[in-house]
Amino acid sequence: MINDIIKIGFIGAGTVATALATSLNIKGFPVTAVSSRSLESARRLARVIKDCKPCSNNQETADNVELVFITTPDDVIAPVASQLKWHTGQYVVHCSGAHSTEIIESARKAGATVGVFHPLQTFAITSQPTDNIPGTTFTIEADEPLLGILKSMATALRGRYIEIKPDDKVIYHTAAVFACNYLVTLVKIATDLWQNFGIPREQAIKALIPILRGTINNIDTIGIPRCLTGPIARGDTGTVSKHLSALQKTTPNLVSTYRELGLKTIPIARAKGKIDDRQAEELEALLIK
Repeated sequence: MINDIIKIGFIGAGTVATALATSLNIKGFPVTAVSSRSLESARRLARVIKDCKPCSNNQETADNVELVFITTPDDVIAPVASQLKWHTGQYVVHCSGAHSTEIIESARKAGATVGVFHPLQTFAITSQPTDNIPGTTFTIEADEPLLGILKSMATALRGRYIEIKPDDKVIYHTAAVFACNYLVTLVKIATDLWQNFGIPREQAIKALIPILRGTINNIDTIGIPRCLTGPIARGDTGTVSKHLSALQKTTPNLVSTYRELGLKTIPIARAKGKIDDRQAEELEALLIK
C-alpha cells in the first residue's frame, strides 16, 4: 500500500495541521516529522502522534519525509517553499483554499511534485482535531502519482474530493467564506440585536443554535429553495416593513445590510413558488427605498 511506504511531514502545527496530521496518522498514513515557527508548537503536535519527531527547523522536516504538507498561513506558504531544498521524487502539498500550486512553483522547479489538498471545513480549536473531518470535501490539485495519493487520503478520511481549475480557486474560496465565516458574522449580528432586550450573548447563542441547526438540516434534506422560510418566503411585506422600522430606531447601521440580504432572498422565494410577481415587486420596492 502506498500509505505504508510514504513518510509524511508537516510544516506548520496549527489547527489545520493538527486535524489533518492526527486524522491521517490514525488512518495509516505515517506522520513522522513536524516543524513550526515555535518548537513548542511542533512538540505539542508530535506528542499526540506516535513516532512523530518535532523538528527544530523546516529543512529537517523536509529532509526526513517523502511528502510534506505546508500548513502555514497563506501568506507564508510561498516564502517557506522557496527557502527549502527540495529534490526529485519528493511531494510538496499546501492546504490553502485560495491558491493553486503556483505559489509553490519553487518546489516544482527543484524537482518535487506539487499539489493542493484543501479541506472544505472549519477548524477553530486543536483540542478536538478530528471531529470535523468525516464527510469533508477536499479540493485537490496535483499531477499523478501525487493526485492518486491525495485522492486515497480523502477517501481514507471518510471524505469526498473534487478537482477544480487553478483559475477557479479564488472564487471557490470566496464561496467558502460566505458559507462559513460570514455565517459567524450573521450570528454575531443576531446576538447583538438580542442585547436590545437585555438577553446576554451566551444565552442568545444557546437560543439561536437550534434554529441554526434546523436551517442547516433543512438545506441538507430538502435543499434550496424549498428550505427557505420567513417573511420574504411568505411575501409578508408588513413584517419586513416592521423589521426595517425597528432597525432604523435601534441599530440604523444594519438597515443597509438587512435590505441587501432581503433583496438577495427574493429570487429564492420566487423559485420556491410561494410568492408571485406582484409580491416580489412589492418586497423589492420596500427594500430598495
